[in-house]
Amino acid sequence: MNIKFAIIKERKNPPDRRVVFSPSKLSEAQKQFPEATFKVETSDIRVFSDEQYKNAGLEVTENISDCDVMIGVKEVPIKALIPNKKYFFFSHTIKKQPYNRKLLKAILEKNIALYDHETIVSNKGFRLIGFGRYAGIVGAYNGFRAWGLKYNVWNLPKAGPLPNQVALINELNNIKLPNIKILLTGSGKVSNGAQEMLDAMAIKSVSVQDYLNNTFNEPVYCKIDVLDYNKRKDEKIIDNLDFFNNPQDYESNFMRFAKVTDYYIAGHFYGDGAPYLYTRDDVKSSDFNIKVVADVSCDVDGPVATTLRASTIAAPIYGYDPNTESEIDFKDDNAIVVMAVDNLPCELPQDASEGFGEQFLKHVIPAFFNNDADGVLQRAKITENGKLTERFSYLQDYVDGN
Repeated sequence: MNIKFAIIKERKNPPDRRVVFSPSKLSEAQKQFPEATFKVETSDIRVFSDEQYKNAGLEVTENISDCDVMIGVKEVPIKALIPNKKYFFFSHTIKKQPYNRKLLKAILEKNIALYDHETIVSNKGFRLIGFGRYAGIVGAYNGFRAWGLKYNVWNLPKAGPLPNQVALINELNNIKLPNIKILLTGSGKVSNGAQEMLDAMAIKSVSVQDYLNNTFNEPVYCKIDVLDYNKRKDEKIIDNLDFFNNPQDYESNFMRFAKVTDYYIAGHFYGDGAPYLYTRDDVKSSDFNIKVVADVSCDVDGPVATTLRASTIAAPIYGYDPNTESEIDFKDDNAIVVMAVDNLPCELPQDASEGFGEQFLKHVIPAFFNNDADGVLQRAKITENGKLTERFSYLQDYVDGN
């Protein structure tokens, strides 16, 4: 059974240089599935050049209209959609995002089967394709960069133009950190990515007790999870599951960390109904000592109260004034520095693309040749035959514009 796959050109603005398959991963896919055809649509923006694909023995072409499955990263502009095809990309429609309603409508009208990278999940509902690790890597780097700009102590280059994680680490190892305390929240891919950077800088990891009670003559970090920064109102200590199931029984215990922290990296997942880590009133307190926040999780106007808005790769940092609860120049003496870019993996396109292809080759491509044995395609499919699939029928009123 010959299925033709196309790696499509990214056409969204601002341009995203990532791609689902690097040349080496795509040639690996070709070897693994000789019965498939893989074509690469020519592109002048992706992090790997057309030449690199050609050198790997892959076909690069202007015309992909004979392909069955179109694989991209970001939303495809409506006029570029080819009817009656299968498409994979981040559609940003499953939460009824207003700006993409017309796109989903067009996909239905053009009889396209849409699969979203976010809806590619295991039978337990866990996402199989994600960029959290890369967000954590760039987020931690950007926070150190912000510190240098705020205090005029070092001048790190922007992450985007640097080739990969190794280059970011080399830059960080050229700076001399003061004896600051760094706090990292979370236990998933995001916080693990950030932790990779702290460890690569040989910053000492310390326990919660030591972090809260001791001073150090070197920079240190502490990585904490939900039961460290939340406590049950009745003082019982149960387990993480109890917290996820009964968030209303908990209150934030974050201020004990805020009192001693200089640089905070937010890498946690925030569940609905959980207590805020800190509020705008907390930030007014003289006990609030945090000077730089790298909010990788980036829940706007939410659990990390200093995050007023998402920032951009072009202008990644802004200042938060605790007194007025509003944005000011980050250089201002009153300002807490906030880095809250919500598309951080775009700044590490080479590494993110390598990781993307690895996940996609492992979980998605085989499903086309084993009759979707694990149900991956079935679960991920949003539209089919001009209609929403049952799993995504809740989007009907959104499509209809109600």
